[in-house]
Amino acid sequence: MKAKIFIALAILMTHSGFAQKPSPELLDPTNHTLVLIDHESQMAFAVRNITIDELRNNTAMVAGASKIFKVPTVVTTVAEESFSGPVFPEIESFYPKATSNFIDRTTMNAWEDANAYKAITGKGKKKIVLAGLWTSVCIVGPALSALSDGYEVYVITDASGDVSIESHNQAVTRMVQAGIKPMTSIQYLLELQRDWGRQETYVPVTDLVKKYGGGYGIGIIYAHTMLSH
Repeated sequence: MKAKIFIALAILMTHSGFAQKPSPELLDPTNHTLVLIDHESQMAFAVRNITIDELRNNTAMVAGASKIFKVPTVVTTVAEESFSGPVFPEIESFYPKATSNFIDRTTMNAWEDANAYKAITGKGKKKIVLAGLWTSVCIVGPALSALSDGYEVYVITDASGDVSIESHNQAVTRMVQAGIKPMTSIQYLLELQRDWGRQETYVPVTDLVKKYGGGYGIGIIYAHTMLSH
């Protein structure tokens, strides 16, 4: 009898736990638009706040997460043909240029470009997540502009880069002081997954981490290998 009562209580507690509403501050696959800004060769050459390997892997993590969870995503470039060059191949692996309609601009602030503005706001989401190069120019501009227009803005800081640690950090500080929310690439991915019981995305998410997640990815490879023995 006691065992039955214990099991019933455990089931009740489990259901009650799942019934709790998450914070509206959290991102989910349906409540935001992701904007990847100027992850291009020429823009990356001068980045000093993060290694290029880390930047590329973190950007891949973000692009892959958005693809897995079908997040509305805008990829925008600046002077792609005349100066900045192609986007990172890690982005193109998830969003091929031929089918993804990259938006090229001359403006440093994507919010001031009519086509980029229409693409971003046309998704109809009140939360906007940004990542790109450089943090102090091409991220600060649209971040503060979107915030001024009433959007909730998040910036993925480790998928963004700048010409020095100082310029990146001061840009992040400026945005945070204005009310913009910083986060990381792994945080973005796991915030979308949220529950390892979501089997339809479990394998794609762990495969993404194995490929681009550094030490975390190696840990998953180890665990999966050892547990299979």
